[in-house]
Amino acid sequence: MLRNFSGWELLVVLVIVLLLFGVGRISKIAKELGSGIRSFREGLKGDQEESENKDKTDSE
Repeated sequence: MLRNFSGWELLVVLVIVLLLFGVGRISKIAKELGSGIRSFREGLKGDQEESENKDKTDSE
């Protein structure tokens, strides 16, 4: 479905979204999304470190 959109159509959709939500709200949403992704990655990293530490203690 998205393959049928041209660059101009996507640009029009982006302009409409900007008009509806405003730049401030979109930047706030993007900031919250980035924060969520960052915390998710940190959680995954913490889980990997826990499993590595568990493997080390099991082998000793």
